[in-house]
Amino acid sequence: MKLLQYAPPIAAALLLILFFSALPNLKYCVLPDNKETLSKKDSKSSRRTEVIFLVVLCAVYAFAAFFGLGDTSAPQSFTPMEGNSVILELSSENVPSKIMLYTGVGTGSYEFSCSLDGENYYPILSFEQEHSDVLKWHKLDIDCSFKPRYIKIDCVSGNPWLGEIVFLDENSGALSISSETLALCDEQELYPECESYMNSSYFDEIYHARTAWEHLNGVWPYEISHPPLGKIIISLGISLFGMTPFGWRFSGTICGVLMLPIMYYLLKRIFRSKTVSALGTIVFASDFMHFVQTRIATIDSFAVFFILLMYLFMYGFYENGNRRDLALSGIFFGLGASSKWTCIYAGAGLAVIWLMYWSRTFIQNKDKLPWKAFIKNCLFCLLFFVAIPCTIYYFSYIPYGTAKGVGPFSKQYTDIVLDNQEFMFSYHVNVQSEHPYASRWYQWILNIRPILYYLNYFEDGTRSSIAAFLNPALCWGGLLSLFVLIYTALFRKDRKAGFILVGYLAQLAPWFFIKRLTFEYHYFASSVFLVLAIAYVFDILRRNRKDWLRWTLPFAAVSLALFVLFYPVLSGYPVDNVSASKLLRWLPTWPL
Repeated sequence: MKLLQYAPPIAAALLLILFFSALPNLKYCVLPDNKETLSKKDSKSSRRTEVIFLVVLCAVYAFAAFFGLGDTSAPQSFTPMEGNSVILELSSENVPSKIMLYTGVGTGSYEFSCSLDGENYYPILSFEQEHSDVLKWHKLDIDCSFKPRYIKIDCVSGNPWLGEIVFLDENSGALSISSETLALCDEQELYPECESYMNSSYFDEIYHARTAWEHLNGVWPYEISHPPLGKIIISLGISLFGMTPFGWRFSGTICGVLMLPIMYYLLKRIFRSKTVSALGTIVFASDFMHFVQTRIATIDSFAVFFILLMYLFMYGFYENGNRRDLALSGIFFGLGASSKWTCIYAGAGLAVIWLMYWSRTFIQNKDKLPWKAFIKNCLFCLLFFVAIPCTIYYFSYIPYGTAKGVGPFSKQYTDIVLDNQEFMFSYHVNVQSEHPYASRWYQWILNIRPILYYLNYFEDGTRSSIAAFLNPALCWGGLLSLFVLIYTALFRKDRKAGFILVGYLAQLAPWFFIKRLTFEYHYFASSVFLVLAIAYVFDILRRNRKDWLRWTLPFAAVSLALFVLFYPVLSGYPVDNVSASKLLRWLPTWPL
């Protein structure tokens, strides 16, 4: 049985060794051509096939991503409970045995008491709504020895918001109730059998989905440790589909789908091969982190989405000096930085690539140094990488100003923006709490410590879980590919390899020095460059071996197969607990 458990990882390791053994001698092999272009004839004749491929791939991925994403219905009306007492009247003949409580935003505590006559109340339950309890269904047991006519809810501390209260009898049937506070009992039919990721928030959704709702409703946000734009984008899905799990996860999932054609065209720009681009995009589509991270309502999806776009257009400048591409790269840098500060790391990588371009230009024109063009380009970058991003960043705080009743051109608004920068820096520097799934950068690159977002055991021996980590084919294959790039960049002076390495290190290297609490999902932005690294190896094989598809197609196929194998622990789909643990726990440190 132990041998069977470790057979999949051993087979994966052997396949990786076999794949890289097919590489030619790097000292003499033909590298990706910096000047190769696609012929117009070839481009026109294959464009339809190219579009069909992307449409089919996006459709299949979208089906997998939106399937079981979350419930499309949830209580929509919320009642602020600060200092309030609410009386509910029960008209059922049955005795309540449980309470289903759907919490809104805010923190505080309640006390429940019951009465026969509406005068004398007896306490039956107390509930503390902490910040980790928001936007969730809670099933609470109550001990009531008689059938009460009235139940009173007293808010004894804080300002918690309540969405819905459902009283259940011993057979889990809903009891008929009424109240003057209609919002607490107007959506009784929505209660689920139990809490799950399908009907409730999980992991950091308690911060970001909540803040998105607060932005929509003009409430001062609870989560202010990241810039606002990511939460604003989450709120777009809520505007379309309501404050439901599907609604608050919609925007991130759409970004996950849109990343696929962006990755395809980035690969096509770099390698000038539709086949290499298609295989690389399949590897990206089957990555675990990409799938899991874009299905949860957090801001990392948008950061990586904008990082892909800024590097897509920066490559156009890096190769051809195209100022339009440079401008677009700067605009997407501004959108990314307004979503999450990790995009500032990407900005540092863009700056290095910009310097690499100008160093090459000066070397190629050493007889007549292009100082005038260089100075003009510096001013151009000050506009598109400083002025415009700062403007985008500043105006992304409009929801903060709305909550305080001030506009973006007021001193109070400016103070809000500046004070938040100081808070964010102090917060991230001083995050020292502990977490069972915390990990460091050197664990990320080897896939040693995934983070478990969600876990729920069922009485029938099955379990539902969601874990964030990389597809082993991408993680380990990408890491080995990086060594190929390091060699070709240093000893063959290949600038495509240099571009990819700079992008990867810009996202990873800052974490070498960060001592705060970190998790494997912080590797998400680096993982997109692992895809580029693997595609680089694909392209070397394409240029040096006639049978290159014999090696690259199986790599993409294995990546897809691993995605299918691990799908239950990526999606929350219920599976047998014992069998899944034996089959999917490749390393002892994997909490699967």
